[in-house]
Amino acid sequence: MDLFEIDTTQRLSREQAAARLHALADALSRHNSVEFERDGRRVTVSIPDQVDLKIEVELGEDNELEIELTW
Repeated sequence: MDLFEIDTTQRLSREQAAARLHALADALSRHNSVEFERDGRRVTVSIPDQVDLKIEVELGEDNELEIELTW
């Protein structure tokens, strides 16, 4: 399978960003998978029961909160 990668940045309100995170969390909790679409191509990513969660915070000139799931 070809590499499927989505790397986008959008400016959202804090509430909009929270809504996106809630939707992602709900998909993980209810369906054990998440769906992504790019250029008319839809990919379903199955998420196993155990994942590694990494949270990284960088404070400085530009602040960043990074949340990463790997398995």
